[in-house]
Amino acid sequence: MTPKEISPGLVVQHFAPPLALTDFKLIAFDMDSTLINIECVDEIAAAAGLKAEVAAITEATMRGEIADFKESLRRRVALLAGVPESALHQIAQHAMRLNPGVENFVAAARSAGLVTLLVSGGFTFFSDRVARWLRIDRTRANVLEIVDGRLTGRLVPQSWGDICDGAEKRRTLLAACAELGIAPERAIAVGDGANDLPMMGAAGLSIAFHAKPAVREKAMLAINEGGMDLALQILR
Repeated sequence: MTPKEISPGLVVQHFAPPLALTDFKLIAFDMDSTLINIECVDEIAAAAGLKAEVAAITEATMRGEIADFKESLRRRVALLAGVPESALHQIAQHAMRLNPGVENFVAAARSAGLVTLLVSGGFTFFSDRVARWLRIDRTRANVLEIVDGRLTGRLVPQSWGDICDGAEKRRTLLAACAELGIAPERAIAVGDGANDLPMMGAAGLSIAFHAKPAVREKAMLAINEGGMDLALQILR
């Protein structure tokens, strides 16, 4: 269908609204630049005086110009070796904020009975905090290795692997659906970057939030301006 702007910054494509939140049972969110206002790896890099170099890799990855997210993240994390853990606390306390409308939208999803999932290519140091703020039910993110109060430049392997990339985001969403006994069509996925496309493609409803052009074009609903709770104009 032809994209239709419902209100300034809210564009519907590939489906006919309205829908009800209660039509769905699960909602999965990306974190960096989606639920929160920053790319955490870039902010950590600033503490090492390398923000420009790391941010350039992040931006190219999110646009889809660097296809191998795992290699991209390993390169960026390696540059962070030696950054003190205290810098992460400073970022969490002073730089990291929820994006506009996020709190209202997540609360509406929870009130409608949806299980909430945060699935991020970022780091548990931040995702654990965001999950507490928003009362997110489940999380998946990467673990930064910290030894003697400093980042080593490596990630800690977990039971499911060491890096949550696009394929892992999709697998996590599908595994949650299977555990809940629901079809993926009853899941919503919200993201902004190329590594969110696999899980967005698997979900019954995909929402692009202030996303890169390639993500906006493929999403069923795109919020290009304003807060995330604009989606509630469609999801009633």
